[in-house]
Amino acid sequence: MRRDITSWYSHNLNMDMPLVAYGHSGYPLLMFPTAAADYLEYERFYLVDSIKWFIENGLIRAYSINSVNKYSLLNRESHPAWKVEMLDRYDRYIMDEVMPLIRNECGPDARPLTTGASLGAFLAANTYFKHSDQFRGTIAMSGSYDIYNYLDKGFYNDSVYFNNPAMYLRNLNDDYHLPRLRKADSIVIVSGQGAYEAPDRSRELSGILHSKGIPHLLELWGHDVNHDWPWWRKMLPYYLGRFTQN
Repeated sequence: MRRDITSWYSHNLNMDMPLVAYGHSGYPLLMFPTAAADYLEYERFYLVDSIKWFIENGLIRAYSINSVNKYSLLNRESHPAWKVEMLDRYDRYIMDEVMPLIRNECGPDARPLTTGASLGAFLAANTYFKHSDQFRGTIAMSGSYDIYNYLDKGFYNDSVYFNNPAMYLRNLNDDYHLPRLRKADSIVIVSGQGAYEAPDRSRELSGILHSKGIPHLLELWGHDVNHDWPWWRKMLPYYLGRFTQN
């Protein structure tokens, strides 16, 4: 399996941001790591191995990037304003820096799927929903989609709103993104119901999408399905199998 690592200094984030690409061709998949982990996490925990068949057969070209969670949502010392500013900067990094690289390799019209588990599911979903014209869809596994879980409840500004899918999707009523989202064919919200899972958070997001007429797949796996790698290694190839048949 082809594996290419590259890195550059991001002027949006003021730090070096490496990424790794797996595969030689295929539909682009943009992967967001869990918690405060790095771009190689999905390799270390064998999630990349779980989708190796798709990669080696030229169906998927997967890109795994760093997050900034340790500086933003997971940084207990930071003011909420800085946390959400980092999310804004991260969004610009993705759109201004990562997407041009993907399109250079996969074609100028490439519209990647996004995916991630746990906090990576939030990043994947938020990126897709904010830029539904630039991405095909998302496979969000075991996520929470309301960032108030990570902020002081009394703090609010535009960056909180526009990085909080539970807020901006609930109020979405425009003539550009909403019609586009209503034609979506690749939105998966999936969670287990076992230890450390929070299926109600997936149900909440699904309810918002349903209220807006946005087609999606909500799937709650069994009560034995825990918030852990063995299950994410089953979920991702399962849903990629559906999408790559279309």
